[in-house]
Amino acid sequence: MSSIEEFGYRQELQRSLSFADLMIYGLIFMVPIAPFGIFGNVFATSHGMVALAYVVGLVAMAFTALSYAQMARAFPMAGSVYTYAGRGIAAPVGFMAGWSILLDYLLVPSLLYLIASVAMNTFIPVIPVWGWVVAFVVLNTVVNYLGIQMTVKITRVMLVAELVVLAIFLVVGGVALAHGKAQTGAFTPFFDSSSFTWSVVFAAASVAVLSFLGFDGISTLAEESREDARRLGRSMVAALALAAVLFVVQTWVAALLTPDRARLIAQGDADGQAFYNTAAYAGGAWLSVLTAVATAIAWGFANSLVAQAATSRLLYAMARDRQLPAFLAKVHPKHRVPVNATFLVAGISLVIGIFMSTRAQGIGELSSLVNFGALTAFLLLHIAVVVHYVVRRRSTNYWAHLVAPAIGFAVLVAVVINQNVAAHWVGGLWLVVGLIVLAASYASGRRPVLPSEVQ
Repeated sequence: MSSIEEFGYRQELQRSLSFADLMIYGLIFMVPIAPFGIFGNVFATSHGMVALAYVVGLVAMAFTALSYAQMARAFPMAGSVYTYAGRGIAAPVGFMAGWSILLDYLLVPSLLYLIASVAMNTFIPVIPVWGWVVAFVVLNTVVNYLGIQMTVKITRVMLVAELVVLAIFLVVGGVALAHGKAQTGAFTPFFDSSSFTWSVVFAAASVAVLSFLGFDGISTLAEESREDARRLGRSMVAALALAAVLFVVQTWVAALLTPDRARLIAQGDADGQAFYNTAAYAGGAWLSVLTAVATAIAWGFANSLVAQAATSRLLYAMARDRQLPAFLAKVHPKHRVPVNATFLVAGISLVIGIFMSTRAQGIGELSSLVNFGALTAFLLLHIAVVVHYVVRRRSTNYWAHLVAPAIGFAVLVAVVINQNVAAHWVGGLWLVVGLIVLAASYASGRRPVLPSEVQ
């Protein structure tokens, strides 16, 4: 196993995570039942070809996962794409990659808390949405503060619970299909000649890809893994593949059973109830309640728990390199976690979550921003693979180090182009601010510099 001391760092975080721990972490970050919460939006955007949207999203993320695996072998450190772009290309590029993905990482916990809190408020209205936000944030912060092993233990239980709920839905849905409740042909969720266009598919994939974001969070735990760097990369690929199978199967079943398809495509799913209405049609009100509550707990506790952990590690890595305030690099002496970064993420999530809970379109506004930062950073990741391996190391493994990154880059460009226009504007503004911060760093004599790499 490569030592981070080779790259100028001290080993401060606790190495205790196995291959299974990493894969479970990635799965819970992606949430096996993630499509429950955004099914209606993807269905409407894809004109009913929701399973195809997830397949295209998988293709985009599969090539990205391969690039992650290559860079994890070269630089087995925390920091995710910030580390890989910074060391694979140059420190300033790494800063911009880290800044880009921060838009995703900082907003994802807030989005998850808000979606879960709105769902819980529908069942227990005596507690306001902001009250649920506070409860989820406090609970997850306590668990993350107690150490990565506590986080892993909790996520194992949550993963089993989510898979049980998913299995129940698939069995009940299968029975409903066997009894003739299908609303369309079996192949329609994958291809509908009457409405198929690539722009429709890529636009839907830009929404569906939200479900896949999280496999990359595994890379932030590189310094807490006791595995070889190759197995770290394999855990990302394995988690992504398993999640993709679950996503495609559940959305295919749901798409076949969706009632009033034309209305959903025409009017969208503003209240986020499409999947739960489909569950009620398939098995009754009890299944609707079960899937809604499971979604709330999965998004508000399990997924946001690991999202908070991943974000704190990214902040820790950037602060350690003096690209963010140094206090964020503090590690708790007992629990061996980046304690200040953990509390900062909790504070940001609390403020944004409560603020957005007061806005009618809060969930939509946050959702439109989350993907932009991640996909922009992934574009830089693919470039980093080519620069590090082909340009610098003269690698002749052209598939892994040139062709695959090029394909991944092209697919992501198509997805980004077809994203929500508002996401382009706000995401672009975020990048401009990042460039200003970078320029200010140079002007003040604190340009991004990484500890020397030993060749």
